[in-house]
Amino acid sequence: MNSLEAKIRDNKTKGQLNAIRNDGSVPGIIYGGKDQNQKVSISKKLLKTLIEKENFLSNIITLNVDGKSQNVLPREVKYHIISDEPTHVDFLRVLPGVKIKIEVPVNFINHEKSPGLKRGGVLNIVRRKVELKCPSEKIPESITLDLDGIDIGSSFKISSVKLDAEVTPTIQGRDFVIATLAAPTVMKEPEKPAEAEAAEGEEGAEGTEAAAAEGDKPAVEGDKKEGDDKKPADKKAPEEKK
Repeated sequence: MNSLEAKIRDNKTKGQLNAIRNDGSVPGIIYGGKDQNQKVSISKKLLKTLIEKENFLSNIITLNVDGKSQNVLPREVKYHIISDEPTHVDFLRVLPGVKIKIEVPVNFINHEKSPGLKRGGVLNIVRRKVELKCPSEKIPESITLDLDGIDIGSSFKISSVKLDAEVTPTIQGRDFVIATLAAPTVMKEPEKPAEAEAAEGEEGAEGTEAAAAEGDKPAVEGDKKEGDDKKPADKKAPEEKK
């Protein structure tokens, strides 16, 4: 389980809030349960390290606030519109027995053992995350789907996922699809046998020879030759003798 050091903050103005950010920290708030909301500040550098890890918003973190530790779940991170730096983070207190809604990522394993993928099939992921309702102490890190032996035309539905009895999908009443293994969109044309290619080559050669032969035929009677349509010059009449 990851952990973060946090300090209690008591800012009342926007200027004080900006001063916290300029000092290299990120303002945050802890809420949930019977306790009052608690304003804290966290090192931006350490927070960014955890954000860069996979599934930050679905992993429980131990937050040490002025020497007292408590388990929390990151619920939302706000970012600067230009610099994309974190500017605020919300934490939900993790209390035993209290159920929460959370999106859990879907992971796929054994791609190399799928006969469908070997034949050019395409893994069509319908849901990269599945929203679950579960006790805070039983949040699964991920939903793992095994591709071993999966062929083209197969599909993964929520009913095929093994979940704890107290963990249920928020979508009820239908067995929704998480992913399918579809046929390739472009089918590869089978290669022609060598004999067929040779036969096509011979037919092409015969056609070329026939065309050449027709071009060498002598002209027959009735065909016009160049100059045939010219009229003979008129003869000059002899002059009369006087």
